[in-house]
Amino acid sequence: MDQQSPKPRKSRHAQIVQELGMHIVSGRLKPEERLPQEATLCETYQVSRSVLREATRVLSAKGLVYSKPRVGAVVRPRSKWHLLDPDVLSWLMQSTPHSEFFNTLSGVRRILEPEIAAMAATTATDADIAVIEKAYQAMEAAQTHEKLLQADLDFHHAIADATRNDLLAYMCNMLSLPLRESISITNQRPDIQRLSLPRHKAILTAIKNRDALGARHASLVQLDDTRVALDTVMNVLTPL
Repeated sequence: MDQQSPKPRKSRHAQIVQELGMHIVSGRLKPEERLPQEATLCETYQVSRSVLREATRVLSAKGLVYSKPRVGAVVRPRSKWHLLDPDVLSWLMQSTPHSEFFNTLSGVRRILEPEIAAMAATTATDADIAVIEKAYQAMEAAQTHEKLLQADLDFHHAIADATRNDLLAYMCNMLSLPLRESISITNQRPDIQRLSLPRHKAILTAIKNRDALGARHASLVQLDDTRVALDTVMNVLTPL
């Protein structure tokens, strides 16, 4: 009789984290609701209690569950989740309608990016500006959507780094995943480079000119165009 070899411990652990995380973030498991009993989960995933508890500790570290005496692992309220954790962000993106998620992301970007551009205009060194300009030139030269996407991400990361504010740069880096998804969608708009490049060049030019007000304004214009691009592509992907 053929027997399947057991899945590697790491694979089982990752599967448990992924599935329980998605159940929590999607709302299938509600705040203050207890996770299924250990015995049930161990049987479902065919793992030992130690593997299950390790997975639960990972979910706890992400702010999704906490241990309640004599009860076990319980789902935390959404306000306690570590929303910038890459896994939590990924689960949110998978379980939230695109239009709703990108509206949230757009609000965050409008608060952060114009001020980051303005700050970079006053703090960037010549070397920083060279990195930003190199990323912009890569956008101009991109022959594929993937190369354009990476160059666009590099452009925004370089501006954040140029603020010389480690916390701001870190926050922007943590938003890389949803930003990548957003840009990958807007890049589906026809003639994207002709429409998008002037907006990015305006940001670069303002930073090079040490024009904080101009950089802030150029960033807002670029974000307005991003909103239009998202709406255009999303309407095509999900027609009425």
